Amino acid sequence: MRDAARLGLILAALALGGCQLRPVYAGGSQSAPASLMADIGIAPIPERAGFMVRQALEEQFGRPADAPRYRLEVALDDQISAFGVRGDSSAARERRTLRARFRLVDAATGTVLVDDTAAADAGIDRVSSNFAVVAAETMALERLSIDIARQISARLARYARAAKD
Repeated sequence: MRDAARLGLILAALALGGCQLRPVYAGGSQSAPASLMADIGIAPIPERAGFMVRQALEEQFGRPADAPRYRLEVALDDQISAFGVRGDSSAARERRTLRARFRLVDAATGTVLVDDTAAADAGIDRVSSNFAVVAAETMALERLSIDIARQISARLARYARAAKD
């Protein structure tokens, strides 16, 4: 039985070696994704959700140089929908959905390098306290903003790695 397990591990290692997986950030701060993200300026994003997403993106990318080579444009769609009806006809739950369409643009030429979307949603329990509901909606927006920023960051890192190869 031990020989069969050992043979399985050897075969798995050989199979993974052939798939050519590499860490996206191999090379640390000198990697293609890190270099790209250090050179991205984030265009202003309107409304509260936009402020929160932009703040999360700046945390992911760091502050760009004075004249960044790339510009990230983000358009958000923030929706709250109620569902689940109680006996008094009030909603029992809400779903907050945050969708982002983002474009990475070469600042010098205006060429769109990446045009993609990201989306995240969160469920919110509606309770009798309006304050608690507003606080839950705000916390959901904070989590969704971070999730959207991570999705955008991951997509741009994949683009940078593919462009380098």
